[in-house]
Amino acid sequence: MQTMKLLLALAGLTFALAMPVAYAQDKPVRVRGTIERVEGGVYVVKAKSGELKITLADNASVSAVVKASLSDVKPGTYVGIASLPQADGSQKALELLIFPEAMRGAGEGHYGWDLQPTSMMTNGNVEQTVTATEGQVLTVKYKDGEKKITVPSETPIVSFAPGERSELKPGAAIFIAAARPQPDGTLQAPRIAVGRGIVPPM
Repeated sequence: MQTMKLLLALAGLTFALAMPVAYAQDKPVRVRGTIERVEGGVYVVKAKSGELKITLADNASVSAVVKASLSDVKPGTYVGIASLPQADGSQKALELLIFPEAMRGAGEGHYGWDLQPTSMMTNGNVEQTVTATEGQVLTVKYKDGEKKITVPSETPIVSFAPGERSELKPGAAIFIAAARPQPDGTLQAPRIAVGRGIVPPM
């Protein structure tokens, strides 16, 4: 009898531990959209995929996306660049994000990105900048390699600044890199970026 109770207790513990693991394995969702309304602690966001309901984690951080300039990008700057592969093996930028120094190392690498079909994201350190007829060519180095990325003059360039939850209001354009699906159908954001007078281009 005692053995049976122990087995049941262990089974219950295993189930309890398995639940958060199962939720943690749910694929994070990238959210781009505009806040339509706020219902209590739920932000109702209009996205391409339809209406989404977003909640913020208790310790969620808010960043403001602000305009920046290509002149702010120098050797040693840590950047994230969404780009399209070119026939010659180089990349052409769709947008460029200048990370604050405190975020150096965030998302480092070169990997697929869903801004456009076949688009990529390169997060790394700018090693060199060269002016070319097509725009500024940046050599971006990351832990597994480097890429040459051409940044045309019309490329949106932004940076992060400290944000406030008060900026999360109807009409604000937001970006969430990795919202977590919740059992009730909402998405929980551990961090959120809100455009300060602009639409986050990421």
